Amino acid sequence: MWSAIREQVQTIFREDPAAKSVVEIVLCYPGFHAILLHRLAHRIYKSGFFLLARVISQTSRWLTGIEIHPGATIGRRFFIDHGMGVVIGETAVIGDDVLLYQGVTLGGTGKDKGKRHPTLGNHVVVGGGAKVLGNISIGNCVKIGAGSVVVHSVPDNSTVVGIPGRIVKSRNTESIMDALDHGKLPDPDQQAIEEMRARIRELEEMVRTIAAERVLENT
Repeated sequence: MWSAIREQVQTIFREDPAAKSVVEIVLCYPGFHAILLHRLAHRIYKSGFFLLARVISQTSRWLTGIEIHPGATIGRRFFIDHGMGVVIGETAVIGDDVLLYQGVTLGGTGKDKGKRHPTLGNHVVVGGGAKVLGNISIGNCVKIGAGSVVVHSVPDNSTVVGIPGRIVKSRNTESIMDALDHGKLPDPDQQAIEEMRARIRELEEMVRTIAAERVLENT
């Protein structure tokens, strides 16, 4: 238990430059409280004491604003930055070194039974307000932009933005620990508009060329 707490504290120092001391983290970081309470609730849930596990998870939700179902499986060095409004469903599976920002939902898409929540690989970053929905797989080293809605599986080393989420970049050489820089994320809608504008300019040039040729033919 103490080793898990120490590792969680080290993770917060690594991910959050605002963290100043261990005491501050222990007293003031809801993500720290939520993950430790989830570890306890998950262990109790796996032992078959479902109601007690849910009581602990609901208490954690009341204290932190973060709702993690005790059935969710979460790997090591998991960090929720700020955390208010984060929801993680019962059958969600989260790998190691995953970072979630506030308002993220790892949810389902209906009343399906069995595995109905997403699986996140290692080194995944999910921006604020993003929704990852359904029994889909998010590969290793994936970045999901703020406000995105992802309903299809995403391969390793990709960046996803938009509603619905679309892959806008694949990374082969970029560091897996690079931050999710929202100011540098491409806008797929703007890209589509620019492509349409370029195509319109090409068509206009073709029309002018054809019109000029016909004028020459008639003179």
